[in-house]
Amino acid sequence: GRDPIDARRGPVVYGDSLSGRLFADVTIARGHDVGAIEATEAGAVAAAARYRPDLMIVDAGLRGGSGLSAVDEILRTGFIPHVFVSGEISRILALKPEAIVLEKPCRDVDLERAIQRALDRAAPS
Repeated sequence: GRDPIDARRGPVVYGDSLSGRLFADVTIARGHDVGAIEATEAGAVAAAARYRPDLMIVDAGLRGGSGLSAVDEILRTGFIPHVFVSGEISRILALKPEAIVLEKPCRDVDLERAIQRALDRAAPS
């Protein structure tokens, strides 16, 4: 279900409540506000429309669908930097070779590096 941490615009984390909370802690530690934690595909799409986040951390296995299809839907309205987190990164990379993907379980430092890569990729060159 919904577990909003902060209503200000910031990263939105999509995953089950435990991993979502861990990812949120890392993003908060990096100085970002977290807009929401969502556990379902429908919730992820709705939260992205509501918060217009500047970053998304997306678990590939969302309830009621998948993180990949949620991101496909969200990106129809414009690009948002994103990082996928999955226990099966090869499956995601087969579908999205350009994706930034972290394998679960991941260390905080790996998540921080992936976030930076996603933000750098979105920066105008």
